[in-house]
Amino acid sequence: MGEQRTEIEQLIAIIERHNYLYYTLDKPELSDAEYDALYDKLVRLEQESGVVLPHSPTQRVGGELIKGFPEHRHLARLWSLDKAQNKDGLLVWQTRAQKLLDQYNAANPDNPLPPLSYAVELKFDGLTLNLTYDRGELVQAATRGNGVVGEGILAQVKTIRTIPLRIPYSEGILEVQGEGMMFLSAFAKYNETAAEPLKNARNAAAGALRNQNPRLTAERKLNAFIYNVGYSDRVAFHDHRAMIQFLRDNHFKVSPDIRFFDTIEEVAEELTRIEAMRHEFDYLIDGAVVKINDMRTREAFGYTDKFPRWAVAYKFEAEEAITTLLSVSWEVGRTGKLTPVAKVEPVDIAGVTVQNCTLNNLGDIERKNLQFALGKEVFIRRSNDVIPEILGKVTDDKDGGEILVPSVCPACGSEVEWRGAHLFCLNRTGCRPQLIGRITHFAARDAMDIDTFSIATAEQLYDELGVRDPADLFDLTYEQLIGLDRFGEKKANKLLEAFEKCKKRDLASFLFALGIPNTGKTTTKVLADHFGGMEPLMAATAEQLTGLPDIGGIVADSIVSFFADPLMQTSIARMLAAGVSPKAPDKPAAASVSPDNPFFGKTVVLTGTLPTLGRDEATKKLEALGAKVTGSVSKKTDIVIAGESAGSKLTKAQELGIRIIDDEAELLRLIGEA
Repeated sequence: MGEQRTEIEQLIAIIERHNYLYYTLDKPELSDAEYDALYDKLVRLEQESGVVLPHSPTQRVGGELIKGFPEHRHLARLWSLDKAQNKDGLLVWQTRAQKLLDQYNAANPDNPLPPLSYAVELKFDGLTLNLTYDRGELVQAATRGNGVVGEGILAQVKTIRTIPLRIPYSEGILEVQGEGMMFLSAFAKYNETAAEPLKNARNAAAGALRNQNPRLTAERKLNAFIYNVGYSDRVAFHDHRAMIQFLRDNHFKVSPDIRFFDTIEEVAEELTRIEAMRHEFDYLIDGAVVKINDMRTREAFGYTDKFPRWAVAYKFEAEEAITTLLSVSWEVGRTGKLTPVAKVEPVDIAGVTVQNCTLNNLGDIERKNLQFALGKEVFIRRSNDVIPEILGKVTDDKDGGEILVPSVCPACGSEVEWRGAHLFCLNRTGCRPQLIGRITHFAARDAMDIDTFSIATAEQLYDELGVRDPADLFDLTYEQLIGLDRFGEKKANKLLEAFEKCKKRDLASFLFALGIPNTGKTTTKVLADHFGGMEPLMAATAEQLTGLPDIGGIVADSIVSFFADPLMQTSIARMLAAGVSPKAPDKPAAASVSPDNPFFGKTVVLTGTLPTLGRDEATKKLEALGAKVTGSVSKKTDIVIAGESAGSKLTKAQELGIRIIDDEAELLRLIGEA
């Protein structure tokens, strides 16, 4: 047992080093396959010996739900920061600091403080974390709370791979502070496949860290920068630069954008530089923090009731503002869904004039206390260059005009109905924005990619030539187009050529262009790869469809209902008759199947996103190896391959004790691709 424990300790140390090189320094020394071999060996040794150390990398994501969050009393208070809104505010803070320095030195001529010098750091827009290490082991992680007491979120924080579970410094107790966040690249990647896309990276990180299921936290691929040692019973630092070096030496991820200056003029120049490039970072920042560098000076200056006197937060131009809600209109999309759009008094946010804001549905309006907000002030926020959203009403009073929910379609006057949280117009054949939306979607780049086509073109063809369905596009003639306003000979011929060219698009693009409810590009590619043509797909049953990767009952029913609709059948038949012949995907060459491979004869389910292979490609390779790939997990399932953002299928596999492959590098190795 002793020998195995020693081997486990040595293996953990090797893996810790490579985790640090990969996640913190971005300088990997091993291939994925080599790393996986080390990790697999550790898992095997832990299973054989029953020895699982708390700092083992296998313990980053636990399998149990956390019930509530325990209180954690910080060993040192986490202070708020005084704010400077502009350069004048910065100079006021510096003048006050210089006065304190002069007073101290006058009173202590034999032991004066050094001249003021400064550290400038980014002010991250995430969630403050307080990490506790006991003799080098991470034993607790907590939110800021009220600065004195926070909430323990250790299981959630362990999923952040840039936070070390063990550090080289092992002398006594250490508390360090930093910011947990979701990098914007990870945020965008998550939203590519998310059933419910996240609205902004800050809330995504905060929500993940306060989620009681650490596995859900892990799905968001959080990150963290550490910027302060809040408490230590052994170590002290001469200045901020030394503290930052201590954090780096102990394998914490530290911002590379910390800089040091001797004059406040240099600090002001640095703040201007950071503000100019604030949107170039892969994470949200809302300002910078200026700190006096010398630690003895900090101790001498001390604190007010709320703030340290030796630091100030320099806030950039706000991305939140207060303005007046003028009106709410309900816009009709191609599916008939009515979406409320708010018009506000124009207001400048971070250099952009905002006039329109998003509201999702009636539930969103009610949650934000906006039912009686017309003509009243509201908070709005603009983040990541997305459409601004209304955060809520400034007051709780129901003293404004009422936002009325339409009883009929605002575009065509037809009947509407509620489907869950959303309102839909039922007039599929005569509602102008629905039909224009469908035609525009059909012609879009990811769909039929009809060159030169735009929503303005769709509107003109609708109004002047009676185009009501995508199939109508293929009946248009040169004589009809040349008679339109702003249509010359060149433009008319170019559009007709584009119609002809799109007839040979691949099957997946054609299916996406049709706009089948509850399907996107991934699903339509699965359908195209499996059925290979329109006829077998249109005849498919819900049972056949649910056997495909990531197609559940709701999606299957949507597909069956869509192709059973006489309107859709007529439209598709007209397009096929007009020469539209979507190209079926090429079938992979038959491969010799060896019964020795680990997937031969196995029933496999794929769930989540595979960044390198993709689910479709993985399915093809697994089937070529003799596996049967199905869409649902049952007792007959042998293996579940879980990519990023895996959901209920992974949970069910865990409950049934099915073998799970949740590392794509391992999958690539097993199928012979690594």
